[in-house]
Amino acid sequence: MPFLVTRRNFLNLSGQALAGAVATRFFVLELQPQEAKSQYVECFKGLDTFIEQYMRAMNAPGMTLVMADRDGVQRVATYGFGDTESHVAIKPQDLFEIGSISKSFVANCLLQLHQEGKLDLQKPIAEYLPWFRMESKFSPINTHHLLTHTSGLPGDGPLFLSDPAAKHRAAYAPGSHFHYCNTGYVALGHLVWTLDGQPLAESFRRRIFNPLGMTQTEPFISLDIREKLAKNYMIFQNDRPYPRHGRLAEAPAIVVTDGAGCIASTPHDMGLYIQMIANFGRGPKGSILSKDSFDLFSHPHIPADEFGPSASYGYGIAVDTLDGHKILRHTGGMVSFASALHVDIDEGVGTFASINAMQGYRPNPVAQYAIQLMRAHRSAKSFPPMPTTDSPVSVKNASDYLGKYESSEGPSFEVVATGDNLFLIYQGARVALESAHGDMFIAPHPDFQHFMLVFGRADSKDPHSSVVEAACGGQWFTNSKYTGPKTFTYPKEWERYVGHYRNESPWIGSSRIVLRKGKLMADGLVVLEPGEDGIFILQDEENSPEWIRFDDIVNERAMHLKFSGEDLWRVMVS
Repeated sequence: MPFLVTRRNFLNLSGQALAGAVATRFFVLELQPQEAKSQYVECFKGLDTFIEQYMRAMNAPGMTLVMADRDGVQRVATYGFGDTESHVAIKPQDLFEIGSISKSFVANCLLQLHQEGKLDLQKPIAEYLPWFRMESKFSPINTHHLLTHTSGLPGDGPLFLSDPAAKHRAAYAPGSHFHYCNTGYVALGHLVWTLDGQPLAESFRRRIFNPLGMTQTEPFISLDIREKLAKNYMIFQNDRPYPRHGRLAEAPAIVVTDGAGCIASTPHDMGLYIQMIANFGRGPKGSILSKDSFDLFSHPHIPADEFGPSASYGYGIAVDTLDGHKILRHTGGMVSFASALHVDIDEGVGTFASINAMQGYRPNPVAQYAIQLMRAHRSAKSFPPMPTTDSPVSVKNASDYLGKYESSEGPSFEVVATGDNLFLIYQGARVALESAHGDMFIAPHPDFQHFMLVFGRADSKDPHSSVVEAACGGQWFTNSKYTGPKTFTYPKEWERYVGHYRNESPWIGSSRIVLRKGKLMADGLVVLEPGEDGIFILQDEENSPEWIRFDDIVNERAMHLKFSGEDLWRVMVS
């Protein structure tokens, strides 16, 4: 899927609706003896029914799940397949990469160092890590800012920039805005190493894994543990948006040793971690965190809309509410795993769920429903109704998009509906549209396969105003309701930048730069605003610190794109 779209965690959908990976058989395996004595056994049947429906609807190959409370691990179960070709079931002992949930482990280590007097959370990070190449016209960045994603630094660039003269730049005053920053947590992993005098992996083991009894958890992802991992999958064509039931391919092996997301664990071990959080930082051998440290860990330091309208961010974990209860939660997205951790610290129950594929979503509905079932059982209330999973081809406001759309530069199309299903009539073909996010759709046709089909409204700030235009990459179409300008100007040199850029790292992939309505855009979705020193600032959020620069002009074409420090190179074919 396009790199810049992946970065913002869109639910990406694209043009080839191929058969899903979930087979007609469905396996549920449970780890004994926890389930035999669990007080929540009455919850299992309804939860398993929902999980099967959810996995089929979301095209998930396999899933691992743990339910735990303050007393311990209450259930471990696995679902579906670790090998979709030979139909080998996921096993409870299989490792799953937990992704950014690892950030909470980094935060726990740093809070322990803070307890020991080795770390001042408000001290400039440069005093601990003098090699950290960054500059700011604002106040200094400290550990608190990095822990809460409020540093103002770009989110996904490499910590160690390839240009030895380059520095990371803060886009705004630290502490003033939330912007998810993996780079910051990579730096925090080095901070643990520096202050603890041992590699991050050993700090994880000594400070968290061993005290909690997490004996099967690996502190970093390497080729040495590949045989222990559940077989895992990524999308087959990663240079375009991805459909809900698109084709999957086995993912390549990766090595991840940094603090942004390096842990692989089993469901049982994650249940032990949930138990510690549910007990406010206490483990079976004593406190992992003091009361003051747990309060810092779980405090809503900054609103974090990226996690939801009611969410804030603590230290390495999101802080939210569910049915009036305080929830600590986080998701984890890897190249080929998608995870969700939810802990209700008011009720003392929690769940962890992980899928062995990355398709643009996280199994939050499973974790949330499991918590709701556990709470209902504990209070002797009726179980909540089973959540529904929307069909991507069902569009509640389908009538908004109907009509003919014309372009002065190419073929036109028409949008029609049958019930709440939308269809694109284009060059004699009738193509079913699949909803992605808001006014974005995918159209499984070769002319639309590399970009989202995006509809625009008369008032961009009013989601109920009339749809008056549509776009796909650099193509622009209008309908009879459009009354705005139809000609636009832009600097001639911007034509040098249009094209497809790529990095073969599975983390990065592709980005396509287009010109539309006089604006330079990434992946046909994000406007690039000219900034200082020849860079462009991404306008997908207010106060964005992310930037793009185009380098190495050859025959009036840029050969090299820098995205917040990452390198992508021009693809010389379309």
